[in-house]
Amino acid sequence: MNGGLLVAGTTSDAGKSVVTAGICRWLVRQGVKVAPFKAQNMSLNSFVTREGAEIGRAQAMQAQACRVEPTALMNPVLLKPGGERSSQVVLLGRPVGEMTARGYHGGRQERLLGTVLDSLAELRGSYDAVICEGAGSPAEINLRRTDIVNMGIARGAGLPVLVVGDIDRGGVFASFFGTVALLAPEDQALVAGFLVNKFRGDVSLLEPGLDMLHGLTGRRTYGVLPFRHGLGIDEEDGLRVSLRGTVRESAVDPPVGEDVLRVAVCAVPLMSNFTDVDALAAEPGVVVRFVDRPEELADADLVIVPGTRGTVRALEWLRERGLADGIARRVAEGRPVLGVCGGFQLLGEHIEDDVESRAGHVEGLGLLPVRVRFAREKTLTRPVGEALGERVEGYEIHHGVAEVLGGTPFLDGCRVGHTWGTHWHGSLESDGFRRAFLREVAAAAGRRFVPAPNTSFAALREEQLDRLGDLIEQHADTDALWRLIESGAPSGLPFVPPGAPA
Repeated sequence: MNGGLLVAGTTSDAGKSVVTAGICRWLVRQGVKVAPFKAQNMSLNSFVTREGAEIGRAQAMQAQACRVEPTALMNPVLLKPGGERSSQVVLLGRPVGEMTARGYHGGRQERLLGTVLDSLAELRGSYDAVICEGAGSPAEINLRRTDIVNMGIARGAGLPVLVVGDIDRGGVFASFFGTVALLAPEDQALVAGFLVNKFRGDVSLLEPGLDMLHGLTGRRTYGVLPFRHGLGIDEEDGLRVSLRGTVRESAVDPPVGEDVLRVAVCAVPLMSNFTDVDALAAEPGVVVRFVDRPEELADADLVIVPGTRGTVRALEWLRERGLADGIARRVAEGRPVLGVCGGFQLLGEHIEDDVESRAGHVEGLGLLPVRVRFAREKTLTRPVGEALGERVEGYEIHHGVAEVLGGTPFLDGCRVGHTWGTHWHGSLESDGFRRAFLREVAAAAGRRFVPAPNTSFAALREEQLDRLGDLIEQHADTDALWRLIESGAPSGLPFVPPGAPA
């Protein structure tokens, strides 16, 4: 078998990432050696592979669904927004510079098609099947000429296309029809059919519409996936904390201690790796929320300042909102604060930034004895260490180099009293360390909170991936899906006018 499939969507956030992961987990259960692929990802939620390459976290999650190690080949182009009009371009895991949207779509993107197709070909040479994820919609007619992630990759590699639509938003039939009808004949020939996502209710009521859609387009629907809470693990961007949603909306053990812990995460601009707090939200008795007002810090037992692609901009935002003063008051009162990556940097004394914001010398919040200088070379590592008497694993993605001038060592950063700072993303996924950290937070906050002794974050993630596989196995036509992956799009699919404009 040397199969492939492109999972496209009628819109962004239609469910492409989770459907791709679900198909991957279903295939690996069948004994298929499978890998994920996304030619181009725009996300601030990224991950570091074992070889030190930066890729989208969604692809790392999909690799876990495949039970394989993630590599740079699985996401050869990653765009990390740094503002409204520019992004850092990460090629095969390494940053190659900043570029405006106009500059990227004006020629650079098109030139990357060869790299993308080579990466896909290398994966297909090593795996039985590669399940590719598109981006946005394949019918973005203003971008089709330079497209390398939707129909560009499908046509270049001869991949059949499955279009996913989120029926919970409404308008799914129009979205399916319009997606096909705005594609060129050569692209339409690869669109095999549709997959309905997030359906609520009686499927029999939907079936007449699916029959009419088949009559209008000549394309079948490969499945109707029911709405399930909390399946959006390791999404690309946004303020959803996916695993928190899952745990809170499914059967959860009650708190072990008498109190709960309330965690407030500052929703800073250009927030990166917001999934760092998923492991906290997975703990019974821990309530995590994102905040953007100082009064929302008042009842928090722990405040987290997360990573950000714009450290100086986030610092200004905290000051403008009054959150900086609120955090400073907490530190003066000995109440717990954790800064992660960019959040760690802005807790320091000052920042020298001629790389990210080009703001030069900027005074930090002065809450940790740290000075930060931004280097042009990005740090991309997978460190392993010890803190609070427990083994910790994490990953680092940052330009800022921290000079720690005091305090007690904490991972690669430091702590002063109950204020902690580190560049390590993902450290809270280490179960023993997370429990030890929460015990310290509870003691400092005066809460009778006790961490559950047996919460395994890795096991919870595996359960989630199995639930995604179950959705595909139970609610998709897996025989037809198998034929599509193995043999490609059916021949003789009709053209749906008007097609793409000239």
